[in-house]
Amino acid sequence: MDRATVNALLAGMVQSAEQVSDLVFIHGKPPLVESEGRLQDFPIDTPGSLLTKDLIDAIADEVIAGNARLLEMYATTGSCDTSYEVPGIARLRVNIYKQNAGRAIVMRKFPAEIPTLDKLGLPPVFREIVKEKNGIVLVTGSTGSGKTTTLAAMMNHLNQTEPIHILTLEDPIEYLYPPGRAAVSQRELGRDFESFAHGLRVALRQAPKGILLGEIRDRETMEIAMTAAETGHIVFSTLHTINAGQTINRILGFFSRDEEDQVRIRLADILRYIVSQRLVSNTVGSRLLITEVIGNSLRTRESIRYGESEGKNFHEIIEAASTLGWHSFDQCLVKAFEKGQITEEIALLYCTNKGQMRRHLDLLQKTIGTAAAESVSGLKLDMVAPPKLAAAQAAAHQVPDPEMAPPVASKRPAA
Repeated sequence: MDRATVNALLAGMVQSAEQVSDLVFIHGKPPLVESEGRLQDFPIDTPGSLLTKDLIDAIADEVIAGNARLLEMYATTGSCDTSYEVPGIARLRVNIYKQNAGRAIVMRKFPAEIPTLDKLGLPPVFREIVKEKNGIVLVTGSTGSGKTTTLAAMMNHLNQTEPIHILTLEDPIEYLYPPGRAAVSQRELGRDFESFAHGLRVALRQAPKGILLGEIRDRETMEIAMTAAETGHIVFSTLHTINAGQTINRILGFFSRDEEDQVRIRLADILRYIVSQRLVSNTVGSRLLITEVIGNSLRTRESIRYGESEGKNFHEIIEAASTLGWHSFDQCLVKAFEKGQITEEIALLYCTNKGQMRRHLDLLQKTIGTAAAESVSGLKLDMVAPPKLAAAQAAAHQVPDPEMAPPVASKRPAA
């Protein structure tokens, strides 16, 4: 299979449905296209449209293209990551991995254009986040929750508005930033630097004001990121955690117990925002981005420094600071339900506190029901009553009917 054939296959899959996010190649299955969180078959010219090991190997070999680093990584770890571009169609992040004594491939599609903050429907607080001049901003969430896209939108907003040098360290390069007011240097793991820790260490000598770090994976990378934040850089990165509390615990887990107090002090000073996000099913059959945002305040710093406690947990801190634009998953879900964007079942499925969420939804439904009832009660129908009903109504109101009234007796003269 040559490159032209691979490109034709990938182009057909990418263009086969709306909102395609992933392409999946597994032996014994047809090529699979994920759209709006659901997999669907893509037919090919093989018996049963099924993929064979030889066909998957041919696609993988064309993507790897003899790259020695990728071949060594695959041989030693069982998987490798790279990028692939179908000219004029899409850029793809590719993971090739061992599966049942063979190969399997998953490709993540990235749009040709970086979406804006408005197009993603991100709240106004995100414009405040990108104004930070130093510290660490973390975007967290599970795999496939859109962390990379959110970060790209934030970095491109910075690119278009600030005349600074931005340095990105990625594995692999996913979005290509267009020319803007900023100067953007994009470096790829394995091609331009050997590890995130090494790339971040030398980045401090490359005069960036903003640094995008694709992912914080280990203690060494976290240590250097904290150092960069402490020396006047703004560092944007991701973690595979689902909320603020878990994010803090994950960072602390990179270090030993003896270092925990010192790390807490440093984090309390440099952590600017934690953005957590999830993709949920909406009422029109696609997916909706639900976010949680916590920033830096006295209460936040105390909770990071001394740990969460009753009345001082991150969930309560977030919900009490809604005037700052911070919001919890539950608040975001309630707002989406109020707008009719999600169902009650989805709100309860993805919320943090089911009891509190049920009370919020019940109260909201009662409010909506009361408003609807008042609207209906205010309507007046201009209808003509049937003759018998009109006569009955007239009698009830003691209104004489001229056609039904008895004859008036004549008066006798007085004797």
